[in-house]
Amino acid sequence: MASEKAMNQSNFGNIAKELTAYAEIVRTRQDQKQVVIDDFVNECKRYRAGKIAKKSLISSIPRVRKELQRLNEEIRKNIRNLNQTAEKVKRFASKQTPKNFRVSLTGISSATTTKKKHRAHNRAAKKKSSSHKKKK
Repeated sequence: MASEKAMNQSNFGNIAKELTAYAEIVRTRQDQKQVVIDDFVNECKRYRAGKIAKKSLISSIPRVRKELQRLNEEIRKNIRNLNQTAEKVKRFASKQTPKNFRVSLTGISSATTTKKKHRAHNRAAKKKSSSHKKKK
């Protein structure tokens, strides 16, 4: 008997959760980076106002730079993970292409076998004609 493909929703749900988790991590790290930047800007304002010494500001620069670099690396890593997970979603979705069925008086049958043969034959014919044109 003919049957249509059914999406495995639990697997898709797991992939969607993974995608969401990576996106949330990226957003969290971006927020952390903004906090570090804002703190340094406030420290610069305090220096200009004369509330802290220049030495204090200079000593915080390497720490801020190191923290920003660490956050950038984490953001890039999680974006790579996000892209890989998005590719998983694409592969999963491409497996959900519908099957072709032929309906006739005798019943329903799969129509994929004749289509594949037809495509292969057309590809071979196209290759022959394009190579023949190049030789001229």
